[in-house]
Amino acid sequence: MQRNTVPFNRASLAGAEFDYIKAAIDSMHVSGNGPFTKRCEQFLEDALGVPKVLLTTSCTHALEMAALLLDLEPGDEVIFPSFTFVSTVTPFVLRGARPVFVDVRADTLNLDERLIERAVTARTRAIVPVHYAGVGCEMDEILAIADARGLGVVEDNAHGLFAEYKGRKLGTMGATSALSFHETKNFTCGEGGAIIINRQQDVERAEILREKGTNRSRFFRGQVDKYTWVDVGSSYVPSDILAAFLLAQLEARDKIQTKRRELWDYYHQALAGWAAANNVGLPFVPAHCQQSYHMYYLLFPSLDARQQMIARLKEQQVQAVFHYQALHMSEMGRKFGGRAGDCPVTEDLSDRLLRLPFFNDMTLDQQARVVDALHAAS
Repeated sequence: MQRNTVPFNRASLAGAEFDYIKAAIDSMHVSGNGPFTKRCEQFLEDALGVPKVLLTTSCTHALEMAALLLDLEPGDEVIFPSFTFVSTVTPFVLRGARPVFVDVRADTLNLDERLIERAVTARTRAIVPVHYAGVGCEMDEILAIADARGLGVVEDNAHGLFAEYKGRKLGTMGATSALSFHETKNFTCGEGGAIIINRQQDVERAEILREKGTNRSRFFRGQVDKYTWVDVGSSYVPSDILAAFLLAQLEARDKIQTKRRELWDYYHQALAGWAAANNVGLPFVPAHCQQSYHMYYLLFPSLDARQQMIARLKEQQVQAVFHYQALHMSEMGRKFGGRAGDCPVTEDLSDRLLRLPFFNDMTLDQQARVVDALHAAS
């Protein structure tokens, strides 16, 4: 990448990361479940008002734990939006489940709740809504369907930490939810995630699953005199060094979210006229949703228009990128029965969506360069 390029993403420091990392190293507890891990988990539990948060090595691993908690069996079906990252789906496929892909809404790009009922069969066990761009899915309808059918709900909230749907925090409505702290997210430790446990009865088993299937957490609490293998599980606990980095980011929540809102609002206002003149769609946020300001995207009239814009922006040293491709049309998706035409909205918008540079320490000058480049390229 050229030196003066406006990158699509760049990791940003909140302030205390190096101090906290040094403290973690000085404590000589750099493996998992150390003081910084516990402080991160407590911060999130207090902020979200949930029974338990467990840090994980990735959002993918958080979803693997969610799949394990469902006790899926081979042949069980789980409903997903086709417009999502593969990590939403593979944790459930690893348990033997068959993914059933449902189309998304044309306005929010979220799982279309109006299409879920027709996808439910006698083998359906769960629904996994993805809060795209940190805008809440229509959870009232999704939860009503799940309750009526006895289905589990796992929220993929990789984009939506601290966002809300009708006054309720995203990630707090399903039985479980997953967070991402990947470098591209609002709050990061490079690679990391968390599982949110919204039902008290699932807490102890979640701890066991995260500790390789052992009751090690009970041992450290003095509830048993030794720990042993009691369930399935894996090693999902991140290093306390990563948690130290993450804590600094979480503690800067207000500063980070204020800055990201300013970035989002600048794009939305500066591009409104240009978008209307060029038949380009802008993000839609329903009035009953408080978004997380995770990304800013554009919907071009066609694939060719999108690809031409990517190339023209690159010439002007602006890095803009596309996003998810339709999973039901992928090589693996077709093995599970996916066919062209199954999810027409997903197939259409995945070819037309373009994400603009968006990161915590982006400057006004950089944003102005992006906006000017869009105007010049049109």
